[in-house]
Amino acid sequence: MRILIWHGYLLGGTGSNVYTRALAREWSNAGHDVTIVCQERHPERYDIGNARVVVPELPDGLLPVFVLDRYEGLEAKLLQDFTPEERERYVDANAAAVRDLLPADLVFANHVLLGGPVAAASGARYAVKAHGSELEYSMRGRPELARWGAEALAGADAIFVGSMHIRAVLEDVVGHVDRVHEVPPGVDVEEFVPEDRLQAFARLLMEAEDDPQDGDERHPDPGNAARFEQAFARDEPTAVYVGKLIENKGVQVLFEALRGLDVRAVVVGFGDYRATLESIAPPGTLFTGALEHRHLVHLLPLCDVAVAPSIFPEAFGMVAAEAAAAGLPPVVAAHSGLAEIAAGVGSEYPPELSHLTSFPTGDADALRERLRELFALPDVERKALGAAARRAVERKWSWPAVAQRLLEPFLT
Repeated sequence: MRILIWHGYLLGGTGSNVYTRALAREWSNAGHDVTIVCQERHPERYDIGNARVVVPELPDGLLPVFVLDRYEGLEAKLLQDFTPEERERYVDANAAAVRDLLPADLVFANHVLLGGPVAAASGARYAVKAHGSELEYSMRGRPELARWGAEALAGADAIFVGSMHIRAVLEDVVGHVDRVHEVPPGVDVEEFVPEDRLQAFARLLMEAEDDPQDGDERHPDPGNAARFEQAFARDEPTAVYVGKLIENKGVQVLFEALRGLDVRAVVVGFGDYRATLESIAPPGTLFTGALEHRHLVHLLPLCDVAVAPSIFPEAFGMVAAEAAAAGLPPVVAAHSGLAEIAAGVGSEYPPELSHLTSFPTGDADALRERLRELFALPDVERKALGAAARRAVERKWSWPAVAQRLLEPFLT
């Protein structure tokens, strides 16, 4: 097939960015002709298989976003703050870029808005992947945007959601939708694997030595190599968080849960809540800034437990699944797509330990007890839970299987 992936953003950092490059890699490696239309200026940094990247010029350099971040050469502006005229110009520019690449068998558009309208305006056969970000942060409670999203979805041959939770959110925001397929995101189970501690330590230092030292918030913190060497030279109980540093992600809940526990926190990510988190972090907490997969595959094996404490609905919980693939027992807030991660992993645990996969949302005391129980287990038992977590990922969320499932509606 000839497939055009429309993704209005970058190819690194956030969940939908990682999702896009993984699909491009899997589809192109499977023999499909794949082009990504996005705003990534440095595609050479990522494994996208044989796919190529086209970067359309945006009117006035304006980029509609759901959470404000900085973007090279662009002015990020919340989607809901765009005027109708600005939205129309953005869609027209992106749709023109897609039309220039036709013919194609499929336009696969990320995000109900603005992916849906861009794909619809292209005139080609299209599918839309709904993510939680546009639905929760920009469309919910805004009837004009909800109607626009519903209109765009009406012409799609297929709409994909990553979990039962997002399927319910989609209908709650835009109304009843037909042709919806539930396909979870994937995990690269060949990239995220359990690794010998000494080997992981050496390789993490090597990756950090190659990092740009420019202070860009989307890059790792300058000086990480020295900090990693000091922190991981000794083996001590460690809980890791990976994700955006915004209040909704609940890192503050993790910090409160760690009070009274002899457990170190490692916090990976960037965002406008970082300064606040640094001011309330337990002693010994290591902030790394943004890291890519090349770092995470070696950092995770140096940790013991992964925590996803989000207090806001999540589409899936990719970082928890990636940690599980690396052999870390995940502990997640018991809601939305995270609850589906907990259920999938817990199904592989001994029944008497399945409760350790999740805790009530925002309940730092309950999270503390889960962590206390996990770290009280003998190392061999905790590693057995990590192996069980990886089995769950292999069976449910590997990328090749996910990529194939997304094309099934178009191969019959």
